[in-house]
Amino acid sequence: MTRQVDAIVIGAGQAGPTLAMRLAREGRSTVLIERRHLGGSCVNFGCTPTKAMVASARAAWMARRAAELGVQIDGTIQVDMAAVKAHRDALVEQSRSGLRDGLQSAGVTLIDGHARFVAPREVQVGDRTLAAAQIFINTGARASLPPIPGLADSGYWTPTGVMQADAIPEHLLVLGGGPVGVEYAQIFHRLGSRVTLIERHGRLLEDEDTDVSEAVQHILEDEGIEVEVGAEAQSVQRGAHGITVAIDRGGSRAELAGSQLLIGLGRRPNSDDLGLAEAGIATDARGHIQVDSRLRTNVDGVWALGDVNGRGAFTHTAYNDFEIVANNLFGDGRRSLDDRIAAHAVYLDPPLGRVGLSETQTRASGRAVLIAKLPMTAVARARERAETRGFMKVLVDQETSLILGGAILGIGGDEVVQTLLALMYARTPYPVLRDAVGIHPTVSELLPSLLAGLQPMEAPIERPNAGAGRTAAS
Repeated sequence: MTRQVDAIVIGAGQAGPTLAMRLAREGRSTVLIERRHLGGSCVNFGCTPTKAMVASARAAWMARRAAELGVQIDGTIQVDMAAVKAHRDALVEQSRSGLRDGLQSAGVTLIDGHARFVAPREVQVGDRTLAAAQIFINTGARASLPPIPGLADSGYWTPTGVMQADAIPEHLLVLGGGPVGVEYAQIFHRLGSRVTLIERHGRLLEDEDTDVSEAVQHILEDEGIEVEVGAEAQSVQRGAHGITVAIDRGGSRAELAGSQLLIGLGRRPNSDDLGLAEAGIATDARGHIQVDSRLRTNVDGVWALGDVNGRGAFTHTAYNDFEIVANNLFGDGRRSLDDRIAAHAVYLDPPLGRVGLSETQTRASGRAVLIAKLPMTAVARARERAETRGFMKVLVDQETSLILGGAILGIGGDEVVQTLLALMYARTPYPVLRDAVGIHPTVSELLPSLLAGLQPMEAPIERPNAGAGRTAAS
């Protein structure tokens, strides 16, 4: 027997639960189906737990370098990985419980199980069949695993599996130099592991500008992390004393031995086991559900939100998907994906904050662009904290004076860069911020100095010395 409801939400990532609660509060009978844990990747193995580990790793790192700031700590710095895990897991459970309470109070029916389409607006969960006029897919993505010989039998970690770790590996091999790889490489090195980071491309963070990639590699190597770029993994073998990854460096073969292997090679959408063909829902070649600018699929009454639609791979983009759908269902219908400005952060320490277009993208666009770059050594706040690694960079359209993009790799970079993002959303010409008076000593106060140094992109960029301008104040 088929049960009829007003709305079905499949998957409880960042968009799903919030949308389900909104639907229920609008008076619609709503069912949320989740096969594993509430909260999706962010709550369970992404943002919440990894940033808790970043905080623990930073505490250990600061303790080891406390003498640089005149603080003496007697004895050896010890990391209790079981306690790190307990702190992290408590935050995860708190988030899960909060979501469950919110869904219950809103009147959402929560079903634990795996949903599959059996018709365009009909799904099956176990022995139950549900139908609704509106169905919203929010099933997220999972770790992408390469077809490397021996990998399946090696006992590797994925970002999900590493959540079970309660001991620090002696020597961690990290395969993949993207955001996941660089974050975990630094986390475990600071917690006490020897770490080797393996990237098949010629540089880390391949989607970033070359200067960002080079600076990130320098930061990691400066801390003692071994970085292998241009190294293609050929095979993996688990032995009695650890794990070995055979690599090819442009025709030269070598073997890297460690005690554990972590795979950080991107993600693939959770769309292959949803019965999409039964519903006639279209996907692209990578399995992402195809949507329009308002998140509607090709099947009337079905939407796709979050990582599964391939239109954003972050918690903030998933939540914005919810905002767009809710606005189009219950608001004035003005919001769409066309309004969204690309923005993300990479949470190594110091963090990288990125908004809008990169330098590479602006060069390819052919437009007249102004560019400025400022080293973090010019920031008084960074010098006071003895954390001067990184730089700021901004790109401006020469004709309109609008900010096109920016990158801040440095202390507070993930927060400070959002000042540029706010101006971009407001479509405010850069002189407004250039002429602003910020608070000293902060990182943000250097944004006006950065903008004051804009030059045509083709011209060499003059780098101010650390004592110039706003940095001279004390």
